[in-house]
Amino acid sequence: MSQHVSALLTVETARDAVLEAIGAPLPADVVAVDRALGRVLAEAAAAVTSLPPWDNSAMDGYAIRAGDVRGASEDAPRQLTVVGEVAAGRAWDGPPVATGTALRIATGAPLPAGADAVVAVEDTTPLRGDGAPSGPRGRVAAGPLPEACAVHLELGPGANVRRRGSDLVAGQELLGVGEVVGPAAVGLIAGAGVPRVSVHRRPRVGVLATGDEVRPPGAPLGDAGIPDANGPGLRALVSAAGADPIDLGIAADDLADVTERLRGALGEADAIVVSGGVSVGPYDVVKLAFESIGQVDLWRVAVQPGKPFAFGTATRPEAVVGRSTKVPLFGLPGNPVSGFVTFELFVRPALRRLAGHRQVLRPTDRGVLLEATEKSQGRRAFLRAVAERDEDGLPSRDADGRVRLRLAGGQGSHVLSALAVAEALAIVAEPLHEVPAGTTVGVWWLDR
Repeated sequence: MSQHVSALLTVETARDAVLEAIGAPLPADVVAVDRALGRVLAEAAAAVTSLPPWDNSAMDGYAIRAGDVRGASEDAPRQLTVVGEVAAGRAWDGPPVATGTALRIATGAPLPAGADAVVAVEDTTPLRGDGAPSGPRGRVAAGPLPEACAVHLELGPGANVRRRGSDLVAGQELLGVGEVVGPAAVGLIAGAGVPRVSVHRRPRVGVLATGDEVRPPGAPLGDAGIPDANGPGLRALVSAAGADPIDLGIAADDLADVTERLRGALGEADAIVVSGGVSVGPYDVVKLAFESIGQVDLWRVAVQPGKPFAFGTATRPEAVVGRSTKVPLFGLPGNPVSGFVTFELFVRPALRRLAGHRQVLRPTDRGVLLEATEKSQGRRAFLRAVAERDEDGLPSRDADGRVRLRLAGGQGSHVLSALAVAEALAIVAEPLHEVPAGTTVGVWWLDR
């Protein structure tokens, strides 16, 4: 291995340095529950009310006293007098359910005093006062209130009753610090009577594309222009990581232009991501711009694609309430695939740390590469791959439990078409140059 290659940082060394520089998560916001989706709790959420808040019916049917239907069967039903009904959202304000009587009740309605069970409407027949059927065997608990009902089975106390606090009790912790608020958690927290929660603020991330040749999508390209894939792509990655992107535009390969845009973002951004200009070419000015507003802490990592990665920090020009004085700076390669991979490896974990996530890395898997390829020796390769799938659409695995992977297409750092269809990155260790079919690889699943 050459001295040049051996001087490159490992993925772990670079990532650890980035995360150490990030430090603590961003401060908390107190937001309405329905705005907390995807955010991380900065304080535990506790139930304000018990769930259910009172005993209620689990069925459409009749609230009864279980003792009144002891021994009931299809051949020997028990007849009860229907004295009223209880709708959902209303409490029964009449006398307690007495022996030999019943109240028609809707699912979720409070169980009236005196009743200790609910019989489903399917197990009853509506009757007239003289005991003759007034309709067919119960199917729908609607229509005119019958004078009586026949109960065709025996029930014990508590049958079809949801007891108060059987799900949650007031004061119970719902989610702890560091938990992510998912859709089910939104329903849980709101259902437990909690109107607002304390969550870590979403990071605001400035995204700057660079390059004299880069044009906004749809703009005339002229003789030497290319459409900007990095700006829109990186802003999408920022959003998918749970942060809010700030569009810093497209800078020329000019130190003053890049520096001015970076300085302008320091007051509002929690991190800044720049694409292009971090290699060693005559027009690569991003590293110099980082040094002009702050410092470069690390540069160049032993990965393929994505070797020219830079990371540093800058100091805000003035204190901003609720924001760190240090702003992380990420310099990503200009090739779109390289930028994507280095974002996955270093920027996404940092943004998740800022947002308060406990788990900042994606879970990894084991795979087997079904076709031969090559990579640069001494660099860890992250190959764009797709998984073979079974008839149920699940990833196919071999006898050793490895996901069966194929390359998504061309592996050049400019090949966006392969990146767009990739569902995973196949991770190949540094020592290999030739990668034969059947090689065991790591699997870094991507969002699809």
